[in-house]
Amino acid sequence: MKAIFDDRQWIHDPKHFMANGTRLPNPEQPRRIEVLQAGAKAAGCGFQTPEDHGLGPIAALHSPEYLVFLQTIHDRWSRIENASDEVIPNVHPDRRTASYPRSAVGQAGYHQADTSCPIAAGTWKAAYWSAQSAISGADLMLAGDQSAYVLSRPPGHHAFGDLAGGFCFLNNSGIAAERLLKAGKRPAILDVDVHHGNGTQGIFYERGDVLTVSIHADPERFYPFFWGHAHERGEGLGRGANLNLPLERGTGDDEYLKTLDTALERIHAFGTDVLVVALGLDAYEKDPLKGLAITTPGFSRIGAAIAGLGLPTLFVQEGGYLADELGHNLTSFLTGFETA
Repeated sequence: MKAIFDDRQWIHDPKHFMANGTRLPNPEQPRRIEVLQAGAKAAGCGFQTPEDHGLGPIAALHSPEYLVFLQTIHDRWSRIENASDEVIPNVHPDRRTASYPRSAVGQAGYHQADTSCPIAAGTWKAAYWSAQSAISGADLMLAGDQSAYVLSRPPGHHAFGDLAGGFCFLNNSGIAAERLLKAGKRPAILDVDVHHGNGTQGIFYERGDVLTVSIHADPERFYPFFWGHAHERGEGLGRGANLNLPLERGTGDDEYLKTLDTALERIHAFGTDVLVVALGLDAYEKDPLKGLAITTPGFSRIGAAIAGLGLPTLFVQEGGYLADELGHNLTSFLTGFETA
C-alpha cells in the first residue's frame, strides 16, 4: 500500500490545551508521526511526498475568510502585549451569524471552537501540507490504486468550513472526498475515530452528494458533546445522507463490529464507488483519551470488515494518541484490510 506524508507536518508542535478547566500538555504531539510511520511501514506501506495542489482544493470546503485567518493570526496575535505563544481563544460568539470583528482576539474566538486547537508559528504550514497529503491520496484513488494511507497530522475531522477545533484546522478527509466528487466519483466518508467527526458532518450536512457515517463514543457525556447524536440525519438535500452511530462508553470489539455492519450497509446502499476512512485509532482500550475499548486484534477485524465492501479505500489519519500500542494498532488495522 502506498502512503503519503510531508516532513513539514512536523513543525506543528502544540504545547497546551484546556480540559476540565485545567491547562494540560497537548496530546497531539509531533512524535505521533514517528510512531504512526513505523506502524504503517510494518504493514508494508511505502511513503512518498505529496504534490502541492495549491489552495483551490482546500478552498473548495473552507471559506477564504477562514483561510486568511489561519495564515495570518499567529503573527497578528504575537503583536498583542503579553500575548501567549499560542493563539488560544477566550471569548466566543453565541451564534455563527454574529458580527465579524477586526480584533485578533475576537477572530480567534470566531474561528476556534474550543481551546484544543492552539495555533503556533508552524501550525498553518503543517496543516496545509497535511491537507496536501490527503489531496494527493485522493489522486492515487483516481489513478487506479485500490488503497492508500495518508499520515495527515495535524488531523482534520473536527474542522468545519470556517472553524477549527479538537486539534484540527483543515478537514483533510472532507477535502479528499470533495476532490473525488469533483472528479466524478460518488464518495462516502466513514469516520471510526472515538470522537464524532463534527466538522465533517457540518460541512456536508445539507448536501446529498457525499455520505457521512460516524461510529463514536456517545457525545452525551463525551467530546464533542453538541454533535454526533443519532437523530442528526442531515437537512435539506442532505437528509438521510448523514448517519451517526453513537456507542456506550467502554464498548468493545464484538459490539463495535455489529455497529460497523450497519455503517457498511448504508455505505453500500449509497452507491458508493470510493471510500474515505477517517482513521482514528483512539477507540483503543488504553488510549489516553479513552472512550471505547477496541483491542489491537479488534482493529484488524475492523479493517477486514471494511475491505469486505470491495471499494477503493483511502485511509486518512485522524486521532490516536501516544500509547504503547499506537503503532501496532495501525499495523493491525492496515494488515487486516490488506489480507482480508
